[in-house]
Amino acid sequence: MIRFGVLSTAKIGVQQVIPAIQQSQFATVTAIASRDGKKANKLAQSINAEHAFSSYEELLASDVIDAVYIPLPTSHHLEWTLKAAAAGKHVLCEKPIALKAQDIKKLIKARDKHKVVISEAFMVAYHPQWLKVRELISKGKIGDIRHVQGSFSYFNVDEKNLRNRPELGGGVLPDIGVYPTVVTRFVTCAEPSRVQASVDFDPKFKTDRYASIKADFNDFELSFYVSTQMALRQNMVFHGTKGFIEVNAPFNSNIYEGSVVRLHNANHSEYQCFQFANVNQYTLQADAFAQAISQTPKTAKKPTKKSLASPVFSLEDSLLNQRVIDAIYGSGERKGNWKNI
Repeated sequence: MIRFGVLSTAKIGVQQVIPAIQQSQFATVTAIASRDGKKANKLAQSINAEHAFSSYEELLASDVIDAVYIPLPTSHHLEWTLKAAAAGKHVLCEKPIALKAQDIKKLIKARDKHKVVISEAFMVAYHPQWLKVRELISKGKIGDIRHVQGSFSYFNVDEKNLRNRPELGGGVLPDIGVYPTVVTRFVTCAEPSRVQASVDFDPKFKTDRYASIKADFNDFELSFYVSTQMALRQNMVFHGTKGFIEVNAPFNSNIYEGSVVRLHNANHSEYQCFQFANVNQYTLQADAFAQAISQTPKTAKKPTKKSLASPVFSLEDSLLNQRVIDAIYGSGERKGNWKNI
């Protein structure tokens, strides 16, 4: 069993990832760290973790853990991932793992130097619904892809929430704009060459609250919008010459209508529905991460564009995805002109 230490008592960790790790076949949460020792002790006791630390540094120095999970505010991801790697700990870090593609290069160097596994926590890359979409596309079930369309939105105007605080790495693109890009790249094994975007910033919070994006994948186009101030919605559609695929709960299947992939043929005379019940994508992520740790850097396969989830979401793939986000911001600054990636 891989022993995890968790840096902070952040909501996503408490509500989603820690319970999922505790259900893993190959991992368990052994320690909690918080700058508030009482919070660390309370959470550790509630999940039956053996250790609680009142500082992140103390946890990283401990030999009771093999890996760390980092659900800290986005602005702290790079710093603590580098510190954990230097301490010889494997790292599973919430997305985005960095706010600039250039910073991910620093993480790749740290990973290779310290010979640890570092992975950005894109849980969608492990969900069987996305493996099914990838399979259907690769088998030509919808013919040649011509257009991909997506949306991801929620409503949050809490001024204390980290998503609305620029100093903590807030904004719609770092928080959820990464998802339509990553799943499109994942299932098509293709990369965009340029983007065109409109990005709107909240005048009060100074964070990006809405973005409308068009990405040119050469053979097809991806268009999507994301917002932190619109009604809750998620959807992805992959439209080809012979049919189309709908994914109605693409990113948070547990809070929508469940994991369902619908395949339609060109004239709607045939229809297939693929359902995935009782799937916890966070547990699958923990399983894959723990198994990846058992592979030494010498024996592990070098990540490629076509191995995004084998065995884990790689830093090389994180770099490619962040380059898209960087280009979206760049296009927004240029008033919607095309920006090469």
